[in-house]
Amino acid sequence: MENKILYTIIVHSENIAGLLNQVTAVFTRRQINIESLNVSASSIKGVHKYTITCWTTPDIVAKVVSQIEKKMDVIQAHYFTDDEIFQREVALYKVSTPEFQSNPEASRLIRRYSAHIVEMNPTFATVELTGMSDDITSLYQELKALGCVLQFVRSGRVAVSTSCFERVNEYLAHREERYQAEKQTK
Repeated sequence: MENKILYTIIVHSENIAGLLNQVTAVFTRRQINIESLNVSASSIKGVHKYTITCWTTPDIVAKVVSQIEKKMDVIQAHYFTDDEIFQREVALYKVSTPEFQSNPEASRLIRRYSAHIVEMNPTFATVELTGMSDDITSLYQELKALGCVLQFVRSGRVAVSTSCFERVNEYLAHREERYQAEKQTK
């Protein structure tokens, strides 16, 4: 992956059916693989937040974000490098209780990664880890090597910028001010 770095793209949009397809089509047209995708309601009523990660170059990510912002129901889109955001993922590891309990190294791993057992029964235990992508992958590899992993799932990245303000909040406030000014002039 020459000159490619991992970017996190954050898109704020109205909650409109079909918009996710339009956004992902921008990546498909440029043959960019989406590494992770998380869509959820944002802190602003009626606004959804897409958090997308992909490996690409600085010039390509700028073009992708520009194309996404042109979509009618997109409010705003920005891209970030890892040093410009605070990000986490959540992972669940379903492990075999008998194998887990018979190997003291398994519980040491859970403590070392600051993971938590969220459910345990005679058949399986569910372990949860919230953290960085590398830690989630490392814990999986180590538990797998112990032969106790039954299932594994991870979320997409969730992220906030390290900036003191949310850019979309400023944008919406400015848009509302313009709307009110235009309304008064009519």
